[in-house]
Amino acid sequence: MKSILKGSLVFTLLSLSAATADANDVIKDAMKKYHKGETSLTKKVGGGEASPSEIASLLKAYEDMAKESPPKGTKGSWDTKVGALITGVKQIQGGGSAGAFKQAVACKACHDVHKGK
Repeated sequence: MKSILKGSLVFTLLSLSAATADANDVIKDAMKKYHKGETSLTKKVGGGEASPSEIASLLKAYEDMAKESPPKGTKGSWDTKVGALITGVKQIQGGGSAGAFKQAVACKACHDVHKGK
């Protein structure tokens, strides 16, 4: 009986650890793929140079990030910051200005509060 409980506890802990790793992977992957470098997609979107499919891809990445919890900081703050990114991209998709997106994509504002080690 102890062996079964011990195995169950180990499985639960491993599952929780994997879920946390997956959440961090979603966020890290999106940051690397869309935000990194001077030729990043976020620069193209903010500059009005991205294709509709590129913009849709960025929106999907932000929607996936919104489902996750941040490595640090509160979920409420995370929801607000990622929500601003989503709103900004949707405004661009609708033919609006990139102003809200450019303001929301400020790296330091989010990293100071939510970036883990």
